[in-house]
Amino acid sequence: MSSHSIQKAQSHSLMHDAKKRRILGDILSHLFLAVMAVIWLVPIVWVFAESFNKNTAPYTSTFFPTEFTLDNYVRLFTDKSVLNFPKMFMNTFIVACFVCVISVAFVLAVAYCMSRLRFRTRRTFMNVVLILGMFPGIMAVSAIYFILKAVGLTSEGLTTIALILVYSAGSGAGFYVMKGYMDTIPTSLDEAAMLDGCTRLQVFYKIIIPICKPMIVYQAIIGFLTPWLDFVMAKVICRTQSNYTVALGLWLMLQKEYIQNWYARFAAAAVLISIPIAILFIVMQRFYQESMSGSVKG
Repeated sequence: MSSHSIQKAQSHSLMHDAKKRRILGDILSHLFLAVMAVIWLVPIVWVFAESFNKNTAPYTSTFFPTEFTLDNYVRLFTDKSVLNFPKMFMNTFIVACFVCVISVAFVLAVAYCMSRLRFRTRRTFMNVVLILGMFPGIMAVSAIYFILKAVGLTSEGLTTIALILVYSAGSGAGFYVMKGYMDTIPTSLDEAAMLDGCTRLQVFYKIIIPICKPMIVYQAIIGFLTPWLDFVMAKVICRTQSNYTVALGLWLMLQKEYIQNWYARFAAAAVLISIPIAILFIVMQRFYQESMSGSVKG
């Protein structure tokens, strides 16, 4: 056999081995992803199934329910003698909507100033915010509560306003991600628009905002989810059950005096709480356009 034939056979054998290794790698990767998907989905499926469980007790002999009913959802909105879940849901929804809008406005304004404007204390301000961001927010909980108490915002009728102020006030400090995105936008766009007669405000809402749509969506989601899922700050500020948020409501359902009758309703409430989040993601996903096609000059 000639040397050319031997080399050709060896090359074919190597290609065959590489193909087998690639196929084996793909099979192992897909198996790993399938296992991880099952691990991730099982708790979600269980909570959804448990929300229809006829047995409201937390301890059962089977992993999944054997009898199903819609009674948990019905009682969640009709039985207000112990826990007023509809009021908790509405309190949280109002706070989350206001915080979502305010936080987007704050972050856009601060990020634009840090990205486009130059002033003496700019770098100092950014360094101070960066250092403060390294400390967990829970360290300021006590101070925030006493400040709110000093200005009279801890009374029962003003708790919602207090929550909106607290969640919104610190949102401007999270401008670094938005600023980093704005830094990638060429300043030549700003200059061209200003040569055409645009003011700096017009440049902001006609050039910067359309280009920053992906980051605006990100900030809107973060601004909504923070009050929607937060427990610690709400627990400190909300002193009575009439002002509770959904996170506090879920926590209350698992207390020893309620858990026997509210465990299945806890699962139903968890399903209902996930619905606004899913709707928000569905509505917002169409704005994920990472291009400059939305900007308008002039």
